[in-house]
Amino acid sequence: MRYHDITKDDMLNGDGLRVVLWISGCTHACEQCQNPITWDINDGLVFDEKAKTELFDILERDYISGITLSGGDPLHPQNREEVGKLIEEIKEKFPNKTIWCYTGFLYEEIEDLDFMPLIDVLVDGRFVIGLLDHQLHWRGSSNQRVIDVKETKALNKIVLHNS
Repeated sequence: MRYHDITKDDMLNGDGLRVVLWISGCTHACEQCQNPITWDINDGLVFDEKAKTELFDILERDYISGITLSGGDPLHPQNREEVGKLIEEIKEKFPNKTIWCYTGFLYEEIEDLDFMPLIDVLVDGRFVIGLLDHQLHWRGSSNQRVIDVKETKALNKIVLHNS
């Protein structure tokens, strides 16, 4: 897995103050994407032990609410195995931190991934420039959903995250 950046103290990509891991790789190629530099799966830095240590050091801070995985698309098929392991390790080491994940895939396309129940909030769907709405919270276009994954799994129907 490769990544482009680790953003500390982010308030724009989920509830509270967060750390954001910007993962390389996306095949959706959404028109006017905010991060086209992250599309190439082979671009960016290797996510190695040094990067993981940096990420975990930030997550240890009391004032950090959790982590947001973005990109690119963290759920690009070539990223899924490593992203799944990272999510499992984060949940084990930081059980009180929330995990948010942005993806261009629809929830229904990825709901059966083994690590999906460990994600707290999933922002799904491709960005569609024709549906751009600057008033939306945590998403760019009105087709995207901010899904409470745990409630969705429990009730077996899509439950949107409220905040």
